[in-house]
Amino acid sequence: MARVSLTPPRTRFFRLVEWYSKRAYGKVLDPARALAHNPRVLRSDLRFEQSVAKWNKLDPALKALAEMASAAAIGCSWCMDFGYWVGRERGMDARKLQDVPVWRDSDAYTPLERDVMAYAEAMTATPPTVDDDLAARLRDRLGEPALVELTAMVAVENLRSRLNSALGLTSQGFKDSCEVPGAAAGTGGVAARE
Repeated sequence: MARVSLTPPRTRFFRLVEWYSKRAYGKVLDPARALAHNPRVLRSDLRFEQSVAKWNKLDPALKALAEMASAAAIGCSWCMDFGYWVGRERGMDARKLQDVPVWRDSDAYTPLERDVMAYAEAMTATPPTVDDDLAARLRDRLGEPALVELTAMVAVENLRSRLNSALGLTSQGFKDSCEVPGAAAGTGGVAARE
């Protein structure tokens, strides 16, 4: 249950955010509702997210897996739900998205994807546990610009997931809107394990 009201004051700015969110995502995002209690925080967050969306040195599928691995390590169900939806919207394999919480036991991933998720988890640990060998493998495979972007994306996801988790935000049903009805139960992915 959310730890702040999800019915913030209906300022002109929040009504604009609502309109955009409904248009882009089909519903108003709960993090926007929560942050709208402090319009300066919401404005800063939106500007930051617009800037982050322009980063382009890392493959988007690797970026999505890193974000979801970090969100899973933190336990942010809102970020996992939304991340699944975003990944499916971008055409990612549903199994790869579903298996993120159990990626070590899944055969859905390439060695590079496994390294990316290991890096995301190691960065998310408190304190971070990134080792030199893993960082060197990623630097060699991705190049330095993409490794820097990967590192920054994991840090951004830590901000998102920790903020959402601390505010008590949970899934909004995004994953459900991209599943074929009845298909989730037999996939062997996360939906079948829940």
